[in-house]
Amino acid sequence: MARRVAVVGGGWAGCAAAVQCIDEGHDVVLFEMARHLGGRARRVEVEGFPLDNGQHILIGAYTESLRLMRQVGVKTTVALMRTPLRLAYPDGSGLVLPPGRPLLSFALAVLGNPAWRWTERRALLSISARWALAGFRCDPQLSVAELCAHLPERLREDLIDPLCVAALNTPADQASAAVFLRVMKDALFAGRGSSDLLLPRTDLSRLFPDAAGRWLEHAGAGLRLGERVMQLTPAGQGWAVGDEHFDAIIVACSPAEAARLLRPHAASWASLTEALPFEPIITVYARGSGVRLPAPMLALHAGPEAPAQFVFDHGQLNGPQGLLAFVVSGAAPWVERGLEAAGRAVLSQAEEALGRYFRPPLRLVRTMIEKRATFLCRPGLQRPPARLAPRLWAAGDYVEGPYPATLEGAVRSGVQAARRVFD
Repeated sequence: MARRVAVVGGGWAGCAAAVQCIDEGHDVVLFEMARHLGGRARRVEVEGFPLDNGQHILIGAYTESLRLMRQVGVKTTVALMRTPLRLAYPDGSGLVLPPGRPLLSFALAVLGNPAWRWTERRALLSISARWALAGFRCDPQLSVAELCAHLPERLREDLIDPLCVAALNTPADQASAAVFLRVMKDALFAGRGSSDLLLPRTDLSRLFPDAAGRWLEHAGAGLRLGERVMQLTPAGQGWAVGDEHFDAIIVACSPAEAARLLRPHAASWASLTEALPFEPIITVYARGSGVRLPAPMLALHAGPEAPAQFVFDHGQLNGPQGLLAFVVSGAAPWVERGLEAAGRAVLSQAEEALGRYFRPPLRLVRTMIEKRATFLCRPGLQRPPARLAPRLWAAGDYVEGPYPATLEGAVRSGVQAARRVFD
């Protein structure tokens, strides 16, 4: 007889947990307090067309995300634009990997980069080799800035800082070197294509949550959208949600909501979760006439008056022509200055860095903020464990695990909880 599992939360972790629970042979009911699935990676409607509540990218090493997308019917070769890793700037500088095995491609890209001096290229290859020989492990108390302190300043500014803030949403002087190296290991040593960029050609809801919802309904799962779970109570060997009995529960909602639900059963877990530091991300959407960037994604030089680290040309990603998305990671200083100031600064930054690629002016479409986008990935940060009690697990990009707060981290957490919920 199939066992009943309640999944509380319909973000990427919750959707992954629910799909995996079906694969494990369980009956599933998915509760989501919003009227849509997706959590912090979802579609919003702006001016009659769909935008994401924050720009996301994937990489080829996101194997669990890709597996589940395909399982629920997403054609990943259509929904995602796959390109070799590019951290190119508007002036043509930066790092662009050729196709092939990631480690060899990385070495060839570094050696062939005309914008870097030979001493800079040698320094980068040398430190990368030391990381590899050490198994991409380091002192857990080390920051990325400390890890890379001996690299030339230009390499830190052109490569390390943007990679760090893109992967961890944490400035290099505050970011965990151990987590950063884990991301580098999976990107460069996980096999052919692992370092590839996967840029969504569709909105984030269509990329996984919408398809997961349809797949779950077809598989017989219950979807309770717009229904907030008020409390969980022990019931025999299992748990109850209201008056409904379940053999196990996976809590995959936001950290604040999870702490509220779980405090009566795991007070120390709730306190640890509530103590997590979080970092915002700002996404500025702007539109102009004749916009055509040299690539769908470009890195930007950020600074005190230049907030954005990356820009995406949605006209090259099956989106509206002329629409650009500017990403401001590690955005706490700009949140303090206000979204209006951030939007104005991004437009100024765009005209200076990208003016040759469009006819000014750019029109501000929308400035979005996710105030608790990711946990601040500091060295030695203690994250809450996934297992709380027998048949009670937590899932989310913030729970204990090797990855920073990414879509893959959320998906892997959900899959793990589903596979082990009856351990």
